[in-house]
Amino acid sequence: MKLVQKVCLLFLVVCMSSCISTKSTIMNIDNSVPKPQIKENHFVITEYATDSKYGYHPDYPINLGFDHEKVASRNIPLYLNALTGPHGEKIEFKKIENCCPFPTKKSVMGAGTLEVYEITFEGIDTKIMLYFDIFEKGKILCPKGFDIKK
Repeated sequence: MKLVQKVCLLFLVVCMSSCISTKSTIMNIDNSVPKPQIKENHFVITEYATDSKYGYHPDYPINLGFDHEKVASRNIPLYLNALTGPHGEKIEFKKIENCCPFPTKKSVMGAGTLEVYEITFEGIDTKIMLYFDIFEKGKILCPKGFDIKK
């Protein structure tokens, strides 16, 4: 019985390690950035992204890794609550999936995944997908196509 367990464990480790890249492709990590202030259940965001990939591409996710990984996902609603549509529309959001495994020293497992959220607001027919990284830090900006809640 022990041999079967060891073989299964070895198989699992090989499968898991084959899914994770050995090098991170995330381009916008900045560990010197302080955690944004929180006001009325949302982050205080003051700057707009100039790069159209910010948040929209897995290599340029919105990096919210300011807390321990067990509680870091709470930062996503704090971030999204700070945004509106381009004309002040209230946005709605829901988590769609996790994707894009990458190595990180900020995770107990040594690897992390991005969280993908679907964003909608009145006046658009398409659903917008934004990528979030809850392990690494980065500058907190308003992505193109959105505005900052006043």
